[in-house]
Amino acid sequence: MNKLVLCLLFGLMGGILSAGPLGFETSEYSARRQKLMDQIPDGFAIIRNSTGNKPNLDFLYLCGVKVPNAVLLVDGKKRESHLFYTTSENYLKGEGLSPEIATKPIETTGIEFWHKADQFGTVLTDRIAGGGIVYTPFTAEEFNTDVATRSEWDGRLNREQQFAKVLKDKYPGLEVKDCSQLIWDLRMIKSPAEIVKMRMAGKIGAEAMNAVMKAARPGMYEYELSSLFEYECMRKGCKELAFDIIISSAENHKYLHYAQHNRLLTDGDFLVVDAGPAWEDYDTDISISFPVNGKFTPRQKEIYEACKAVSLACLEFYKPGITGFEVGAKVKELLISKGYHVETDAFSRLSFFKEGGITHSVGLATHDCGGRDVPKNVPLRAGMVFACDVFATFPNENLGVRVENTVLITENGCENLTSGISR
Repeated sequence: MNKLVLCLLFGLMGGILSAGPLGFETSEYSARRQKLMDQIPDGFAIIRNSTGNKPNLDFLYLCGVKVPNAVLLVDGKKRESHLFYTTSENYLKGEGLSPEIATKPIETTGIEFWHKADQFGTVLTDRIAGGGIVYTPFTAEEFNTDVATRSEWDGRLNREQQFAKVLKDKYPGLEVKDCSQLIWDLRMIKSPAEIVKMRMAGKIGAEAMNAVMKAARPGMYEYELSSLFEYECMRKGCKELAFDIIISSAENHKYLHYAQHNRLLTDGDFLVVDAGPAWEDYDTDISISFPVNGKFTPRQKEIYEACKAVSLACLEFYKPGITGFEVGAKVKELLISKGYHVETDAFSRLSFFKEGGITHSVGLATHDCGGRDVPKNVPLRAGMVFACDVFATFPNENLGVRVENTVLITENGCENLTSGISR
């Protein structure tokens, strides 16, 4: 096996490797659009990219293009797709994107029809004249900080809702339906190509967490560990983190998303670190818990081993066809059979114990597929990826504990995508 193959397998070249003009082969995106077409045989869907550098995730999922303000039209009646954007080679090079998207849009994107941005209105009017329902997302997956939709002092429509309103106003009598959930249901099941990227994100994240644990010492500031995690991810080719690093210790454990990184760590502190890298647009989510001085007190050991026991047991039962609540019941039964005292507060305070540790989907976002948690009463399916997250806080003791992995449901069981962490 030559050196290049080894680099490809193990990611040793980090950021030197390129995903190409798109994140995947064009056939991957075509298959996704075909699945969406199957859901909308009576019309066509319009998905718009964001206006900034962070792409709309539904748009990215369906075509892989990162040009701001681009528009994708997926026609379920005619079984074809149209892409609308205008951009220059200079812009694309400046953003680190392939200039081929400007010079060879159809060949590069694999989409049947490409149009300049100003042709969208004409093509849309012709399509509507042909009849059928128009589908478009109504829900903004990423929260727009400029629009407080639910606020009595703002209450404006989000960008997606505004677009749906404009369609109805411009074309009276047009039926416009929400396709947010249709796309999120597709995104829920990861393809083999997506899983490859998520394995890499998990591997890098696990190695970074190990580096944090090895470096932690009393007398360090939390920001030193935060910086180390980011460095370890970036030096292996990650361009960004999945989310702002969360570090809690002492009196801050009760704030589950504490991200100030401002405490000076002292002897006896018990630390929770919640972080993850993004590898070529795909996230991972990991949490670790450990004593800063490397030595557990009896109480720290009690709560940590309880949390770890639940987390490990969950991994034994994940498989297609089982629900989260069923996993939780099996985990409790298993722990009791092993002699654990599950009635103690080390167990009873643990969140997501009875739900089998299952929380949110992970993928293009840390809280993927609309940000909602995976239903705990619905059977798991092969291809699902979610955070197995077990945690508790003990504010009166300045303690908190968290064990979190990113898990893939396989055909026969599960795979811990963030294995290799010294737990």
